[in-house]
Amino acid sequence: MPDSRFFKRNSSLSVGQLADITKAEPGPGANTDHIIEDVKPLDEAGAADLSFLDNIKYKEQFLVTKAGACFVSPDFADKGPEGVNLLVTPTPYKAYAMAAQAFYPDAFPEENISESAHIHEGAKIGKGCVIAPGVVIAQGAEIGKRCWIEANVTIGENVQIGNHCRVGAGSTISHALIEDHVRIYPGVRIGQDGFGFAIDPQGHVKVPQLGRVLIESHVEIGANTCIDRGAGPDTVIGQGTWIDNLVQIGHNAKIGKGCVIVAQVGISGSAVIEDFVALGGQAGIAGHLRVGMGARISAQAGVMRDVPPGEEQAGTPAMPSKQVLRQIVALTRLTEKKKAS
Repeated sequence: MPDSRFFKRNSSLSVGQLADITKAEPGPGANTDHIIEDVKPLDEAGAADLSFLDNIKYKEQFLVTKAGACFVSPDFADKGPEGVNLLVTPTPYKAYAMAAQAFYPDAFPEENISESAHIHEGAKIGKGCVIAPGVVIAQGAEIGKRCWIEANVTIGENVQIGNHCRVGAGSTISHALIEDHVRIYPGVRIGQDGFGFAIDPQGHVKVPQLGRVLIESHVEIGANTCIDRGAGPDTVIGQGTWIDNLVQIGHNAKIGKGCVIVAQVGISGSAVIEDFVALGGQAGIAGHLRVGMGARISAQAGVMRDVPPGEEQAGTPAMPSKQVLRQIVALTRLTEKKKAS
């Protein structure tokens, strides 16, 4: 249940308005004039609340829910409890997300530049920006329109940040060019030296990291993620990619469009992740490899070879998931036979 101390609800909406917003179809007998005031889980929702059923695991909660309205797939269009106004859509969770955004839109503060922010006279700040206390913006940096730079952020020399971006508290950005509508969560590090050195018995020799970080539009970067700048080629994050917390992306890595990278993933230097790849939590990608478009890498997998487009891999060393499952079954049978003997 949203806590009103932290989340401000916009307004009430009718079932019909929710249908229009989400492109869902009112179910049989749905009252499109019924007023919904908030969003809640199936087991907590009341007559003025909206909920959803997306995972069959929660079917029993759905069958007894008291919600005033509920997003469901077509399979459940005629299975709702009495009094629940069903909204039918092939993507109930997406519809719920759109409705929740309507109830709780992102709040953007009024334009303000804190007196305690340190902004070099050679920096450029766009109209409508919010610059919080303790922010440091260096010479030559450019911040676009309607950006929100939270407390204690450091933005290095000549960094460019596009319009409608938000940079979370305590983040640091250097050697980077960032496009529009990018969300950077607290504690992110962008543009620091990559881990590049020549190994030598007499002492390792640092390789100057002379590239940049290029971040395209509509990217989200989770808290405490680190993205190293390139050694010569740039490190690139493609449009619409979402990165979870605590991810490490090495120098020269190229991440394509629309990728999903879950927490604690490590991507080594010069790896190429093509468009629409999904990397499960704690997966590791070795350097100089290519993961093909649409591939899916399971959690904790260790990728040591190129991955073909569209393939699902698991395990360490990573291999096709079906092969991993066959190996698990075979090993289980062997151990069972040993116990029986």
